[in-house]
Amino acid sequence: MLLIDHYAYNNRLLSVHPAEKGIFFALTITICLAMPSLYTSLAVIFLMAGAVMFLAGIPWRFYGKLLMLPGAFLIIGVTAVAVSVTCESQQFLWAIYLGDYAVGVTNVGLDTAANLFFRSLGAVSCLYFLSLTTPMTEMVGLLKKLCVPALVVELITLMYRLIFILLEAAGQIYTAQSSRLGYKNTRTGFTSLSQLVLSMFIKSYRQSQTMYDALVARCYDGQLHFIEDKRNWSARHVLVIILVDTALAAWALYAGGIL
Repeated sequence: MLLIDHYAYNNRLLSVHPAEKGIFFALTITICLAMPSLYTSLAVIFLMAGAVMFLAGIPWRFYGKLLMLPGAFLIIGVTAVAVSVTCESQQFLWAIYLGDYAVGVTNVGLDTAANLFFRSLGAVSCLYFLSLTTPMTEMVGLLKKLCVPALVVELITLMYRLIFILLEAAGQIYTAQSSRLGYKNTRTGFTSLSQLVLSMFIKSYRQSQTMYDALVARCYDGQLHFIEDKRNWSARHVLVIILVDTALAAWALYAGGIL
């Protein structure tokens, strides 16, 4: 079991109705994506971090590591946005000149990159809130109630399960290779890595077939059914969500210069 899945089943917001968490997620991510303001994105990041760590009880070290993963990819992505290549004269903060062309960083490019980085990180923090506080079975139930096509729900569920099969197969093969000194130096490391990829594909395919056979043995008819715990709606929770997101929207409008 991944730690994300472990915390989804072991957090202080588990008893909250999944639709309430879904509403909070949907409203907050909409505000984050619709309001192109750096201050709005920062507010969303801090709001979700507070909800995950203080309300759900997720350790801050684990949440920080989770945010660092997309953060590293985002830094690489927005670097291309921050750097401008032009043959026109501009006010560069830093630039190198290659003949008639200049490659450098401008104030506009830097602002755009920063906005893009924090807005993306804000959206990711919203997704982390939902995935760290809501088990997959409750998400599937919520999608069914929202009338999402059964085929889409089934694909999401099977892909989610196949991630665990893939990771389990990779872990077993890596442990076996390491016990035979398969990664003692660079040359054997590359050889072992190529064998791991090949073996992982074959083993994952076999295990996916086994999973399908198990589903058929349990009268699988094209639809996956789960036992869901009954959750009650809380008027107090809904009121808090409305107040928090209303305040966030007002702050976003003020920070964006609309109010």
